Amino acid sequence: MGIGDVYSVEAVPDCYYVDMGLYGRDAYGSVYVYDTERPAVIDTGLGTNYEHILDALETVGIGRDELAYVVPTHVHLDHAGGAGTLAEETGARVLVHEAGVEHLVDPTRLWAGTKAAVGDRIRFYTEPEPIPEDRIEAIEGGETIDLGDRSLDVYHAPGHAFHQTVFHDADARAVFAADAAGIYVPELDRVVETSPPPGFDLEEVVADARMIEALNPETICYGHFGPVPAEGRIEEYVEVTRRWVEAVEKARAELDDEDAIVERFSERSETTEVWGERSAAGEIRMNVRGVLRYLDARGENG
Repeated sequence: MGIGDVYSVEAVPDCYYVDMGLYGRDAYGSVYVYDTERPAVIDTGLGTNYEHILDALETVGIGRDELAYVVPTHVHLDHAGGAGTLAEETGARVLVHEAGVEHLVDPTRLWAGTKAAVGDRIRFYTEPEPIPEDRIEAIEGGETIDLGDRSLDVYHAPGHAFHQTVFHDADARAVFAADAAGIYVPELDRVVETSPPPGFDLEEVVADARMIEALNPETICYGHFGPVPAEGRIEEYVEVTRRWVEAVEKARAELDDEDAIVERFSERSETTEVWGERSAAGEIRMNVRGVLRYLDARGENG
């Protein structure tokens, strides 16, 4: 398994995934390709390495002019950063939640917010290309995306981000979960938390996870990383996320500042060995900020 490699999703006919080399690491960022009558790409990665998607289309046998849809699960730039470039390169229509449309048409605020959220990991990103509004189709949940011989049911999942959607292939009993089921780390065979600012909301995250569970999938296709048998994963994620929020809340009561909280969790994190000290610390800092903002909002709301 390596960056740029394309793999079949064994449990989902006509579906493939490509390792996007997110943050310069393999087995961290997935983009999915449906080789159907109306071909589709789910998510696009950062935009710095969109050529991996174009190469994947060629590998699968989809011409650039044949791609019907680019479907970011949400507009966080690790999922939608390449949407503008990919749409321009292929002519595909972009389907995204209605709350994210304005950020793809004019990504100025999205780019500024990303720089604030990800810290020095911004070196891996590229400023996203704007997409003409007439190339975008807004979705909100409840629709079905018609791929010709296959279809994807759309569900709004706002806990991780208010503009997040997940997609259910009912025939294959698979859910493309975006970040609504956490981050799956193949090296650890574990799901870990993801709680970025500004939109993380614990109660909504749990509701989204239970919504996926109610679909009774056999396979969860993670944005981070890859397709995984679904059994037990939702319960694992709910428990991981609840414990994470409790741990951050406790740490804030004991420690002086954000840096000290991040250092505490970095010292204890198994992901440091997998992702490297710098990348793991960046992920932890972002997730700590998201929880702190959630706790502040919870306190303000009583």
